[in-house]
Amino acid sequence: MSQPRPTPASESDLPTPVTPASTYRLQLRPEFPFAAAEAAVPYLASLGVSHLHLSPVLEAAPGSAHGYDVTDHSRVRAELGGEPGLRALAATARAHGLGLVLDIVPNHMAVPTPLRLNRPLWEVLRDGPGSPYARWFDIDWEAGGGQVVLPLLPGPVDSCDLRVEGEVLRHGEQEFPLREGTEDLALPELLAAQWYRPAWWRETATTLNYRRFFTISELIGVRVEEPEVFTATHAKVLELVRDGVAQGLRIDHVDGLADPEEYLGRLRAATGDGCWVVVEKILARHERLPAGWPVAGTTGYDALHRVDGVFTDPAGAAELAARYGESTGLPQWAETARACAREVLTGDLAAELGALERRAGGELAAAVRELLIAFPVYRPYPGEPELPPQALERAAELAGPAAVAGVRELLLRDPAFAARFAQTSAALRAKSLEDRAFYRYAPLLSATEVGGEPGRPAVSPEEFHAYCAALARDWPGTGTVLSTHDTKRSADVRARISALSQAPELMDSPADPSAGTAADGSRAPEASDGPDGSDCSDGPGGGKAARDPHLAWVARQTALGLGRAPEAVPRLAAALLKGAREAALHTSWTDRNEEYETDVPGYAPAPLDLPADLAEAARANLLGMALLHLAMPGVPEVYQGAETEYRALVDPDNRRPAHFPRAALARLDGGAVPNDPAEEKLALTAALLRLRRDRPELFRGYAPLAARGPAAGHLVAFTRAPGLLVAATRLSHRLAASGGWRGTRLDLPPGTWTPALPSPSDPTSPVRHSSSVDVSTLLNGRPVGVWLRR
Repeated sequence: MSQPRPTPASESDLPTPVTPASTYRLQLRPEFPFAAAEAAVPYLASLGVSHLHLSPVLEAAPGSAHGYDVTDHSRVRAELGGEPGLRALAATARAHGLGLVLDIVPNHMAVPTPLRLNRPLWEVLRDGPGSPYARWFDIDWEAGGGQVVLPLLPGPVDSCDLRVEGEVLRHGEQEFPLREGTEDLALPELLAAQWYRPAWWRETATTLNYRRFFTISELIGVRVEEPEVFTATHAKVLELVRDGVAQGLRIDHVDGLADPEEYLGRLRAATGDGCWVVVEKILARHERLPAGWPVAGTTGYDALHRVDGVFTDPAGAAELAARYGESTGLPQWAETARACAREVLTGDLAAELGALERRAGGELAAAVRELLIAFPVYRPYPGEPELPPQALERAAELAGPAAVAGVRELLLRDPAFAARFAQTSAALRAKSLEDRAFYRYAPLLSATEVGGEPGRPAVSPEEFHAYCAALARDWPGTGTVLSTHDTKRSADVRARISALSQAPELMDSPADPSAGTAADGSRAPEASDGPDGSDCSDGPGGGKAARDPHLAWVARQTALGLGRAPEAVPRLAAALLKGAREAALHTSWTDRNEEYETDVPGYAPAPLDLPADLAEAARANLLGMALLHLAMPGVPEVYQGAETEYRALVDPDNRRPAHFPRAALARLDGGAVPNDPAEEKLALTAALLRLRRDRPELFRGYAPLAARGPAAGHLVAFTRAPGLLVAATRLSHRLAASGGWRGTRLDLPPGTWTPALPSPSDPTSPVRHSSSVDVSTLLNGRPVGVWLRR
C-alpha cells in the first residue's frame, strides 16, 4: 500500500488549504486530554488525515464526557489541559502537516452543579431581568411570574432540605444565589423574593419558562442572535482561529438558533473566508441545505443515509417490516412517527407548546399543535415564502382551515413567534424521531440513524449517483460521515445488520440454529422468546420485558450486528435498556417501570455470529460503505478508531476511549497482506486518505459508471477527476444466490487503469485494464476496488 508522507521539515512547507482533505474525530474527555491527542498525532499523520476534529474544547461542567455542556466561553477547558495544552496540540499537529477543526456550541450553555460555574446565568438568577446578562438567555419572565423556574430538585420543595449558607441557598451540592438583602428572611418569604424558583424536576413539562436544548433542562438556550452575546460567546474561538490554532469549525445544532443564516453570516464575517465551516443540520431525504448559508455544507448525516441505503435491499427491507409487524403487532412507520410526535409535543415539550399557544391565543392553539406535528422537515427558516403545503393540509384536516390560516398569518407577521415555532419544531422532530420513533420502529435497525428514513431505507444506485453529482456541483466541501459520537450504531455494526435485508428470514423464529447462532454454539434467542427461553409470543403488554417481542427483535438484530465484540453482553444489555426507555412503550426515563427493566438485561444473548455466507455479505458491506464514503464528493470524516473495523452501539458505548491500530498499520505499510476484514478496511482507508492528501486533484467532479449485464444492479461505480475509478459490490448475498456476475461488464473511460491496492494473490504484478472489462475480472475476487489512470 502507499506509504505515509514524511514529516515536513518546517512550518513553511505547510500551506493550509481552506477545505480539509479529510478529518479525524477525537472525543476529548478528562481521561483523553489534549496531551493524549498530541501523542496520537504521528500515527494520525501517517494514516493520511489532514485535520483533527476535536469535540468541544471550551470550559464545561466538571467531569463532562462530551463537552457540550459549556459553562465558560472565555476559557479553554482546564480538565483537558487548558489553552496551553490546546496550543501545544495545534503546534504538534502543524509540524506533522495537520490542522484542527473545533466543534462549537452556540445554541446553549450548561445549568451546572453548582450553578456558579456558569457566571452569566448565576448573575441573572441573582439580579433578575436587570442583570447585564439577562439578554443572554431565552427566558419568559412573564410566564414564570417574574421568576425563572429551575427544575433541579429531586422532589417537591417542601420535601427538600434547603438551607441558607451566607449568600447562597444550598441543596446538597447545588447552590443558588440569593438576592441582595433576602438572606435573613424565613424560607417561604425568601423563596418568593428570588428571581428564580427551585422546583421539582417533574414540573419541567408544565412550568419550565426558558428555552432548552431539546428536553434537557440542564442546558439553557442562549440568545446568540444578540450581537453582544455573539461577541462574548465567540471571542475565544475567534481568537483561536485568528491565531492559526484552528482552521475549521463545526457548528453544533444550528437549527436551535433563532435565525441560522443571520448567525452564520456574522460568523463568516468574523472568521473570514479561510475558515472551513460546516453545520450540524439534519436534512430530510427531499430537503436541500439553504443555498444562501455561507458554509461549506453539513456535517454529513445526509451522506450517511445515502451510503447505508445503497447497501440495503428494498425487497428484503419491506419483508422485514412485514415480519416485524406480524411479530410485534406494532404499527408501520408513518403511524409510529405521527404518534411519537404527538406524545413528545404534548408531554415532554408541553412547556414549549404552552408558550406558543399562549402567544397565538386559544382559538389558534390546536392549529399550532397540528402544524408542528405535521411539519415534514426539522423547521422553517426566516424569509421562506411559504409553509409546506402538505403540512398546511394535514393540520387543516384536524384543526380547521381558518385556524391554520391564522397561524400561518401569525408566522409571517410576528418574527418572535416564528422563531420560537421554528426552534420548537426542530426540538420536536429530533426528540420524536431520533429519540423515540427510531427506537420504537425496529424492522431494520441499520435504517434508524439520524437523517434516515426507516419507512423507506433503501437507496437505488441512481439516487446515490444523483446525490453525489449534486454534492460535487453545489457543496464540494461538505462534510460526510458514517460513524459519529451520535450514531446509534457504528457503520460496521450497521453493515452487518443491513445484510439482514438480503436474508430477512433470519429474523424469523429459526428452526435451524445455524441461522444465527451464539458464539458458544447454543441456539440463538427467538423473536418470541423471553429471557428465560419461555414462549412470549402473545405480544407486548403488561409490566414484564419477558412479554415484549419488540425487545426480543431488537436484541437479536443488535446482537447479530455487534457479533463477537469485547464485552458484548454487558454492552448490549446497556443499549437495550437505553433503547427501551427511549421507545417509551413500557418504561421511560421519567417513569421507570422497575419490574420491566429488571428483565431487560436477560434479553442480551451470548454473542451471535452471522451465518458464513451472510458474514461475507457483511464484509462486502463494510468495505463498500468505507470505499464510497472515502471516495465520494465531500470531506470524509473518520471517527476515532473507525479506520479499522469498529463495532459500537449507542452512547456512551460509542464514546469509549479510542484504540489506534498503530502496529497493524505499520505492518501493512511494510508490505504485509491484510489478514481479516479489519485490516482490509484499514488498508483501504489509509490508501484513500493518503490519496486525498497527496493528490487532491483526483477528488474533483463526479461521473457515474453503469455496468452492462444480468448483475449490473449489483455494482456501484464512478470516476472522479476523472483519474480515479472506484467500484463496490452491493447486495452481494443476493448476487451470489443468483449465480454471480455472469458476464456483467463495465465500460471503462479511456486510458489504462491500474489498481491502487495491491492484489492479495500477487501484490507485485498489478493487472492493468482498459476499454471494457468483465466485472469479475476487474474485482479479482474482492468486493471493492480502486484504480488510477496511468
